[in-house]
Amino acid sequence: MPIISFKPKKITKRIISHLTPRASDVIMHRFGLTTDGQRKTLEEIGKKYNITRERVRQVEDAALIAVKKSDVYRAEQAVFDELKQIIKKLGSIVAEHELLPYISKDKATQNHINFFLELGDAFKKHREDNHFHTCWSVDDEVTEKVRNSLRKLYASLNDEDLVPETEIIKKFFDQMKDVAEEYRDEEIARRWLSMYKAVAKNPLGEWGKASSPNIRTRGVKDYAYLVMRRHGTPLHFKEVADSISKTFSKKIHYATCHNELIKDSRFVLVGRGMYALAEWGYKAGTAREVIRDILKKEGPLSKEDVIKKVNKERYFKTNTILVNLVNPKYFKKNKNGLYDVI
Repeated sequence: MPIISFKPKKITKRIISHLTPRASDVIMHRFGLTTDGQRKTLEEIGKKYNITRERVRQVEDAALIAVKKSDVYRAEQAVFDELKQIIKKLGSIVAEHELLPYISKDKATQNHINFFLELGDAFKKHREDNHFHTCWSVDDEVTEKVRNSLRKLYASLNDEDLVPETEIIKKFFDQMKDVAEEYRDEEIARRWLSMYKAVAKNPLGEWGKASSPNIRTRGVKDYAYLVMRRHGTPLHFKEVADSISKTFSKKIHYATCHNELIKDSRFVLVGRGMYALAEWGYKAGTAREVIRDILKKEGPLSKEDVIKKVNKERYFKTNTILVNLVNPKYFKKNKNGLYDVI
């Protein structure tokens, strides 16, 4: 079902019908309103008419002013009112890359809609900068609240945070407490998030700072981190490679995966070919070294407690732990049956 009730190409034809042939041609090519839908540069149009880029700009500006002063334009205000209601429905401020495809998947039609947005007094264009994508808005107050709340959301995130989508939306609305109830909608929140460059989501749908390798995955080690974090327990490097291939449709050689895990401090070798995430509290070292460090920190422990605490830091077989624990060169058993260092 069409989002709009009007025919954009017919509206365009009517509102530029009173322009001179050259002015009409400049507008058509500048906004991609021609059959091929290609937007032309000032220089390209200037070459066609043998005039300077600046002169083309002047013709364009004069043509837009002429259109907005015409009776035909005023007669089509229902079109602009309809577009205003669409933007309000989408959150009163929406990224251009979200708005145009929402209205139509057809690129040529999108160009006509963009032309109407440029013409309409109700629409404010926010050009792309280092923090935001190009956006269109119809309410200055809501726009200011949204942009400020997005900045606050970013400031509340740590560099390594990975947040589920439902939680990032909640955190966003926490920063925007006084937003009208009509805007407390998850779809609207997703659109607002999509216009902010500093916050993004990774291939698993988790949100965080766009600059984080957990979000902008750039290689095997980043994919490995994501699949291991989701799994939650140590994995053999072959299992990691297989999980990457299955999750991200990227064929990874086992040797390549192993080499990447070895080199990255986010991963800890906790057994024969087994890796864990350092953030889980696992530490490098032999079974004897891990047992020694635990007993020095905790004091004498029972056999069961030693096994339990070692397994929190490393991924050893129980027999490996026991063989080391009963080695009289390094550990002793006191009269209470508890183990301690020599």
